[in-house]
Amino acid sequence: MKPKGRVVIFTAPSGAGKTTVVRHLLRKYENLDFSISATTREKRPYEEEGVDYYFLTEEEFRTKVDNGEFLEWEEVYSGTYYGTLLSEVDRIWSEGKQIVFDVDVKGATSIKQHFGDSALAVFIKPPSLQVLIDRLTGRGTESQKALKSRIERVKNELTYEHRFDKILVNDILEVTLKEAEMMIEDFLKWNS
Repeated sequence: MKPKGRVVIFTAPSGAGKTTVVRHLLRKYENLDFSISATTREKRPYEEEGVDYYFLTEEEFRTKVDNGEFLEWEEVYSGTYYGTLLSEVDRIWSEGKQIVFDVDVKGATSIKQHFGDSALAVFIKPPSLQVLIDRLTGRGTESQKALKSRIERVKNELTYEHRFDKILVNDILEVTLKEAEMMIEDFLKWNS
């Protein structure tokens, strides 16, 4: 797939704040649009199909993989898949907008490799591992076993930070959001 515009990739370990940053940017800039990922994980009560994710069965996901319908995909946890549908990229570019991705570190690496200089990859980092663990624990959305698995994954994901174009430390949210705005405006050559 040849780039028809520029893409901005936000990645971070779970709980570091990437979704908060992405939602802020989408509210601020009308010419950005969010690439909705597909997943096989269970839908959470507050999530909406086609807004937060495209929720697929494992069979549906595998069929789309076999048909070459993904820009990137990964089995993030055993039996739980996430991926970026090519149709999402086409949808956003057909609307004349720039794409914002909110993906895990491996997905971000794949997207950056695919789009090269047409992509800005930003790694959002927590102020410390303990702050991140506290954020994950405070969510209360997972069993102890799932939480332990997520924390182990987070430790690994933190080792990826230097593979990306920019590192954004999410310590004071207002500062983090302003820095994210400046990165976007500079990369996309926008003036706010």
